[in-house]
Amino acid sequence: MDDAAIGDVFLNDAHLPGGSRSAPGSNRSLVLTMDVITPIVDDPRTFGAIAAANALSDVYAMGGRPELALSFVGFPSDKLPIEALHEILVGLRDTCAQAKCAIVGGHTIVDPEPKCGLSVTGSVDVRHIWSHKHAKAGSALVLTKRIGTGIASQALRAGSAPDSLIAQITAQMTRLNSAACDVGLAVGATSCTDVTGFGLLGHLRNITGAAGLTARIKASLVPLIEGVFAFADQGVIPGGTKRNLKYVTPVTTFSNSVGESMRLLLADAQTSGGLLLCVHNSVAEETVRRLLDQGCEGSAIIGELEPRAESGAEIIVE
Repeated sequence: MDDAAIGDVFLNDAHLPGGSRSAPGSNRSLVLTMDVITPIVDDPRTFGAIAAANALSDVYAMGGRPELALSFVGFPSDKLPIEALHEILVGLRDTCAQAKCAIVGGHTIVDPEPKCGLSVTGSVDVRHIWSHKHAKAGSALVLTKRIGTGIASQALRAGSAPDSLIAQITAQMTRLNSAACDVGLAVGATSCTDVTGFGLLGHLRNITGAAGLTARIKASLVPLIEGVFAFADQGVIPGGTKRNLKYVTPVTTFSNSVGESMRLLLADAQTSGGLLLCVHNSVAEETVRRLLDQGCEGSAIIGELEPRAESGAEIIVE
């Protein structure tokens, strides 16, 4: 679907079994999504919080609000104490409560590797859906979180990540995209994607492909998590990040000044990443100011959308 990430579904009233589930005269319709991740940090409660924020993000990326969720946990009960399962569920619960999203049930299975996630049902105003195909030339691209959680997590697994880096990525991955969504709606964003497993360039490609546009990115403007560039230079790169770069390279033109490490960071597979908002150039700076005022640390204008380049490139990185 070009209106949502893989695995997400938008249902307007005509598609709902038994007719509309909206109140008479309502312009809201359902958004359904599901996401599951494996541990990125050692603390079980933080793992649950990250998993919840990551799953809820798909609803925010469509300009919607999450309303209820079902939880899913895979748990190695022969290896970890039951208290760890309790902590994972507390992390899920607390983050959903922060989002005003009720967990109404769920399912837990015995699994040799811990897994955690949510199936989320939300709603969106059909007059303001952030469809990929609604992106417009002349829009600025505003990113609401720093890039680099994939490489930072790889460093954490290797035991080489300093405490300061772990603190950075934990704070970012547990932060909901609700405030960023609210700001985007307030300034009239026309399109959006969250930046998760396909990396910044991979998710941006979904927008340029659906809208028939070219995105021009200034690599120097892309906010990075402090310390991740050094790890990229050292070759601390997840396999998913390498695959992402391979995926976007055929449709991307890189300036010679953009080295391999930066290219990998732009393709880095993120967990619970930020939103990439498409806003009119005239409100781009105001958007960043509002985001920063709302605690969306690292927000920045990173480029713009243009008519499709004569070369056919969907993304140009300078």
